[in-house]
Amino acid sequence: MNTQQRTTPAAVVHAAESWSDRLAVADGDTRLTFAQLHTRVRDFAAALVGRGIEPGARVAIWSPNTFHWEIAALGVHWAGGTVVPVNTRYTGTEAADIVERVHAAALVVAGDFLGSDRYADLCAAAPDLEISTVIRIPLGGNDTDLDNVIGWDEFLAGATDDLRNEADARAEAVGPDDVADILFTSGTTGRSKGVLSAQRQLIGVAQAWADCADLSVDDNYLIINPFFHSFGYKAGFVAALLAGSTVVPMAVFDVEKVMAIVSEEKISVLPGPPTIYQSILDHPRRDAYDLSNLRIAVTGAAPVPVSLVERMQSELNFDAVLTAYGQTEAVVATMCRTDDDPVTVSKSSGRATAEFEVRIGEKDEILLRGPNVMLGYLDDPEATAKTIDADGWLHTGDVGVLDDRGYLDITDRLKDMYISGGFNVYPAEVEAALLRVPGVHEVAVIGVPDDRMGEVGRAFIVPLDGSGLTEDDVVAYAIEKLAKFKVPRSVRFVDSLPRNPSGKVLKNVLREEKS
Repeated sequence: MNTQQRTTPAAVVHAAESWSDRLAVADGDTRLTFAQLHTRVRDFAAALVGRGIEPGARVAIWSPNTFHWEIAALGVHWAGGTVVPVNTRYTGTEAADIVERVHAAALVVAGDFLGSDRYADLCAAAPDLEISTVIRIPLGGNDTDLDNVIGWDEFLAGATDDLRNEADARAEAVGPDDVADILFTSGTTGRSKGVLSAQRQLIGVAQAWADCADLSVDDNYLIINPFFHSFGYKAGFVAALLAGSTVVPMAVFDVEKVMAIVSEEKISVLPGPPTIYQSILDHPRRDAYDLSNLRIAVTGAAPVPVSLVERMQSELNFDAVLTAYGQTEAVVATMCRTDDDPVTVSKSSGRATAEFEVRIGEKDEILLRGPNVMLGYLDDPEATAKTIDADGWLHTGDVGVLDDRGYLDITDRLKDMYISGGFNVYPAEVEAALLRVPGVHEVAVIGVPDDRMGEVGRAFIVPLDGSGLTEDDVVAYAIEKLAKFKVPRSVRFVDSLPRNPSGKVLKNVLREEKS
């Protein structure tokens, strides 16, 4: 692709010309070459034009990972529009809030997902919400007879040669500085914010991710990370589009299905949070599946013990395990490289990528600057100014240190730090220690009120089945390895940790635990 044409329409054209007959998407029985993907994208864009969707219009997508999502997103861009991903775990009320805030001209929505009719939920939550066009993806559920709702196949059938020509003209007019998407933050500490990014930024971070992961035309990329999140979207199918890799989308995580798909589709690239790999390693039927084609793992969002990296390489045969760091406002700012050793991968989140500068500011906060920092928050100049200072530095709210090689170690979130007896405690440090306790599968640490100390630590632990792990075992290990003020005063054993779609533990949910 011409680096001066930093847009997804240019990337789609380049892929169709470069790898016309190679497989772009493998989603169950649906197999699309890059040439066929190009055709579907043009048809989707043409159909949008035919429904009166104007350049610059915002189109919301509320659906799980399927080939429809990729076609819809690229089609919106082809028609000159802006993609607004919506979290599939959102309630109708939460989704309506986003659709209303962006003034969506159209909505692409799953018929039925996880036992819920998404559009029915939306209508129930916001009966007065007006959306001119609703495109329903056939994932189950009953189609509604409302005038503005149209089925996927019927919608695509509305493309004509004249409409395709108009859509093509729009695609050629899309520029690097045009807004590509509005992704909403997780909202775990308040109302979510809409993050605006330009086409050049979308392409820039996706290309950087593809380069660091050494993505190629020989890779089959299983994307479990949701498309509504930058990991599944920008570091997912857009990165694969730039590299000519085959996208294999997965709508819902299931460890046995993951292993089956890895075997059947000869998956070579498998990113995700550490819990995915730990679940595979600990699965009793792992040896029943051929996982030998696995090549690259990219992880983050939680501590990655050296032992896990070593097991991934020795037992799952990954050539390289990479860690990365980013957030919605920057997507991917640092990343390991394929020749980094296990200790570097475990102890850091890599070095700067995607043209980012990284430095440590006051209170050890990680600051980022570069052309791929977000354009700003939707309709919120005050929050934008608080986050991006006058010198262009993005204040991440994360705490970390840089070593002499420029590798970043993220120690915690500023908001997660608690003070015990006058000492700052960073839960990530405690979690990294407790992950070494035999029998611990996952762990999260929070601060809870204490009359004498102000706050003390509480560890939530997911034990391995049959481990027989006790609270005394955990506390005894912590006393041996950690300063006294860092030792958790209580331990709660749980079946699982609450997580957002990117794999980060929802500590606000844990803080609501009363017992």
